[in-house]
Amino acid sequence: MPRARKSPPGELFVARKKPQVPFAFVLDELADLDPWTRPMFGCTAVYIGEKIVLILRDRKVDADNGVWLATTKDHHASLRRELPHLRSITVFGTGETGWQVLPATAEDFEPSVLRACALIRRGDVRIGKVPGARRAKKR
Repeated sequence: MPRARKSPPGELFVARKKPQVPFAFVLDELADLDPWTRPMFGCTAVYIGEKIVLILRDRKVDADNGVWLATTKDHHASLRRELPHLRSITVFGTGETGWQVLPATAEDFEPSVLRACALIRRGDVRIGKVPGARRAKKR
């Protein structure tokens, strides 16, 4: 059983430190669309309305760190023409996935992310998905 964390003397509760949002400039770029976030896969998912558009990832294992775009295979080629370093993520296994990443290690990372944000602001249909209904847990 985990031990309870002790509060400093004179304090009843210890506030938990809120995790930092990686690549927070993305939220600034999308601010006029009222983005909201939610933790997902140990990362930060970014939504515009009901659509998930991006995941911001900066983890210790850096293979897929960067900004993930929610898209479909139909749009990969056209998005790669505009965002040349875009590739499928690898953390879920090999092969092409709907999630594409602009790797944080790419030399044009920030300009590419800003370009993706501009596409989202314009309402580009290639970026964003409405998540399916959550399945009930089996008991």
